[in-house]
Amino acid sequence: VQLQASGGGLVQPGGSLRLSCATSGFTLDYYAIGWFRQAPGKEREGVGYITKRDGRTYYAGSVKGRFTISRDNAKNTVYLQMNSLRPDDTAVYYCAATNMATMLAYDYDYWGQGTLVTVSS
Repeated sequence: VQLQASGGGLVQPGGSLRLSCATSGFTLDYYAIGWFRQAPGKEREGVGYITKRDGRTYYAGSVKGRFTISRDNAKNTVYLQMNSLRPDDTAVYYCAATNMATMLAYDYDYWGQGTLVTVSS
């Protein structure tokens, strides 16, 4: 089981960025995929997740209405579309997989390497 997040970079406040989570070694539809982030000096926090099979999405309050998670089973990839970015969105972003429907990091079994998002003018 492998996950790899990509697409990070430097973006100005108010801008947009789309992260990708490429998966392999498992059937994507059988797992929920979560996005997490960790800012310097802070604990890792859940951003949101998409459930297995029916693909419902759930978001943390801090990103609701700005971030959107989607899934392309044919490409084995999950996306995190981030709009109206703010400086406090700066963090390393990770994707992870679980059999559960949860945004708790300790419930996730498989993790990818992170990708850095920096929001700054």
